[in-house]
Amino acid sequence: MKREFRLSSRRDFFGQSAGALAALSAIAAQRGQAGQRGSPNPFAYDISHLQKTDPKLIAYEETARWKAPHPEARRMAIAHDDALYICSGNYVTVMNQSGERCTEIALAEPPRCVAVAKDGAIFIGLRDHIEIFDAKGARQATWDSPGKKPWLTGLAVTENDVFAADSGNRVILRYDKSGKLVRRIGEKNKERNIPGFIIPSPFLDVEIARDGLLRVNNPGRHRVETYTSDGDFEGSWGAVSMGITGFCGCCNPINLALLADGRFVTCEKGLPRVKIYSASGEFESVVAGVESFAENGKACGPSDCTAGGLDAVVDSQGRIFILDFVTGDVHVMKRKA
Repeated sequence: MKREFRLSSRRDFFGQSAGALAALSAIAAQRGQAGQRGSPNPFAYDISHLQKTDPKLIAYEETARWKAPHPEARRMAIAHDDALYICSGNYVTVMNQSGERCTEIALAEPPRCVAVAKDGAIFIGLRDHIEIFDAKGARQATWDSPGKKPWLTGLAVTENDVFAADSGNRVILRYDKSGKLVRRIGEKNKERNIPGFIIPSPFLDVEIARDGLLRVNNPGRHRVETYTSDGDFEGSWGAVSMGITGFCGCCNPINLALLADGRFVTCEKGLPRVKIYSASGEFESVVAGVESFAENGKACGPSDCTAGGLDAVVDSQGRIFILDFVTGDVHVMKRKA
């Protein structure tokens, strides 16, 4: 059965570029209006209306909040038993859903991402290579660096493959379980209709959906893309918008998670917020708005778009765990009755 996606074409790409220009024009207009109102800074613009989320759009409520075990929290993953694996400091810490520490793996440098296989094997992405540990935390293997200037920021594991998001080289790397590099996915290729990733800051994520296809964020294009494990581009969704239904800033969304029914959880920086989209990419609701991440919103400014950001995972009950990179808080979100 052929899957239907909204395919991107050259026309779509220039349409999205026009959308980005329109968003920038709107910002410029706001700046001009601010200057006309006698603002001390004639280039200032008011985005206060974007800092408040319409309560009618918020479909989740926070039921708990606790801290990551170490400073500089970066990413997290969830295992099949719903245990949480959090990358912070020079550790990957296994925690239960109440925030209690179960066990911990110490590393020589900060882990950037983590994924857990069904058999309990733990795959940890450091900046330039992957290390594998067994379920008890004993190191089993260290894989070679994939090449020049890698910056690993996302991992996904299947029965036979490991997919690593390399934001430094703007590519998804497919490995077999022995550590052999099998394929490079997402590199620009006009003949195969592959648009290529635009990554202004080190945020690239990869998820494996139940249909076996890869879902990858393309933050510089403000969209989510679908690929086969062999690297064929299947389609994309997403739009540039300052409004809640789209993605704004230099590069969003920065991270993804998938609900059991195929819907998307997207994470953004700049205006930090977590949202739900349908399996085909229609905006549905907000998990947590900008109000929930006040310090995070201050971290990402015009001079540094690498700061700030959020990550999210979904447990077997449909609860969403959000990691705030700035405060180290883990927000436990449950859908409202």
